[in-house]
Amino acid sequence: MRTYLRHLDYMMLATALAITTYGLWILRNATRNDIPGDPTYYYNRQLAYAVVGVVGMLLISLVPPRFLRRINPLLYLFVVLTTMVVLVIGTSVQGGQRWINLGVFQFQPSELGKLLLIVGLAAWLGNRRNEWSPARLTLGALAYMALPALLVFAEPDFGTALVYAAVTLGMLFVLGAPWRHFAWLGLAFVVTLAMVFSIMPGLGVPVIKQYQMDRLTAFLHPSSSNIQGDGYHITQSMIAVGHGGVGGTGYAGATQTRLNYLPEHATDFIFSVVGEERGFVGAIWLLGLYALLIWRGLKVITISRSTFGSLVAAGIVSMLVFQIFINIGMTIGVAPITGIPLPFMSFGGTHTITNLFAIGVLQAIHVDAYRRAEPRLGGRGPMYG
Repeated sequence: MRTYLRHLDYMMLATALAITTYGLWILRNATRNDIPGDPTYYYNRQLAYAVVGVVGMLLISLVPPRFLRRINPLLYLFVVLTTMVVLVIGTSVQGGQRWINLGVFQFQPSELGKLLLIVGLAAWLGNRRNEWSPARLTLGALAYMALPALLVFAEPDFGTALVYAAVTLGMLFVLGAPWRHFAWLGLAFVVTLAMVFSIMPGLGVPVIKQYQMDRLTAFLHPSSSNIQGDGYHITQSMIAVGHGGVGGTGYAGATQTRLNYLPEHATDFIFSVVGEERGFVGAIWLLGLYALLIWRGLKVITISRSTFGSLVAAGIVSMLVFQIFINIGMTIGVAPITGIPLPFMSFGGTHTITNLFAIGVLQAIHVDAYRRAEPRLGGRGPMYG
């Protein structure tokens, strides 16, 4: 236990807890008028999710990475089966069938699937790295990701499917896939977008629902979109962020949030609340915490003593970076609205718990790297910092 405590990354731990606490504070203010007679409804539930997530994070950090590597087939099977179950008996909310009702908790398999997919794909790539050609590895990784991604896309949840693709690309990059593979994948992505948004609908075969297409394309022309329809979310979000100014308005002056003009202010647009209530200063503070957390995650990639550990860390860092970039981008009108939550900030049980579990996995890799290096380095870790 002393070895474990000595080798934890306390800066990473403190940063994750700081962002989670900041999120609880923002959420408490943002939602105090949402449920009449119960101003702490969302806050109490998010606090419970955070507690469960922190406990799970500490427990997972005790698990040796090699154990996760051994059980990766079970993790992948769990992702696929639970996502299939959602499509059959899942609870539908706002047009998306993404949750399994467990009574006191709405379980969203696609959120936990992000982390489990990372662990499974890392093991799959690590086992074949020295046996398969680079092209075969890239195609195999895409196929490994494709099944759960397509199932999630069918819910429909386009945003989470994009996260699955992003973590796969991040892991391939760290694995050393040739640049030409990414060029071909970029070309394939452009062709796919053309098929989904233009060619297939023109042939009378829509791939995504009309409301999804409207939300995804509204950011390209927010001023010309129907402000009461497609462009409403982006317009109100940008107003809220601009209203905050440098120092923020505080809760009393945050009219966009307090008067409920800002939609989904507890989930997708929680960053808009930060911008309005805490202003530029509060937003920069949050971005600084995210940058610190990503830096610590990148460090884990470099110090890991195994390909598996480095790939898992790469997947988690890619997951966090992509979600942060897209979520904040959509709140300020530079990215499409995809329903991707902001890590550690947005309200949501499975989402919050999964992100904290991911920090636990990073901690486990960090501890394992230093523990395995001790005999060779006389008690010191593989590197300083």
